[in-house]
Amino acid sequence: MDDSIERSDAGQRPGETRFPQPESGYADAGLVFIGRIRSPWTERSACPKNMAKARETGRPATVELDAPWRAALAGVAPGAAVHLLTWLDRARRDLALQMPRHAEAPRGTFSLRSPVRPNPIGLHLVRILSLDIETGRIGIDAIDALDGTPLLDIKPYFATVDVAREIGEGEPGWMA
Repeated sequence: MDDSIERSDAGQRPGETRFPQPESGYADAGLVFIGRIRSPWTERSACPKNMAKARETGRPATVELDAPWRAALAGVAPGAAVHLLTWLDRARRDLALQMPRHAEAPRGTFSLRSPVRPNPIGLHLVRILSLDIETGRIGIDAIDALDGTPLLDIKPYFATVDVAREIGEGEPGWMA
């Protein structure tokens, strides 16, 4: 890892609790990085906290897709919205309870969008501004990830299935 990039594993805040280390460690997923995010953010303290804040900066970013995966961009076009799944490689992985700066009390990791989680997978809904399949360069409107963040996957956004709607009790999809 580049030592010039700030690590996000600073000490615990009051009220935070760590997860126990899994018996299998963290080597059981078998994930493959397919590229990298190129963003203006090299320090966690400067990185926007979410995509809305990233868009407010007006600073676009780039996805660099590695050569073996570029053919999979067929059918993707500028103007499209896509979900980027990233591996937040500089995030801590050990907190069950976290103390968000905006909260009065600790909250469970699974109730937060924090990058600190057992499997630090980032989810970013971005708009494609430009696309060069030959070089694997995808210009995007914004990103809330550090420069060099590994890319796990690209998935299309479909308004017909990805828009959240209220699910009432007894409706299909309702979980009791």
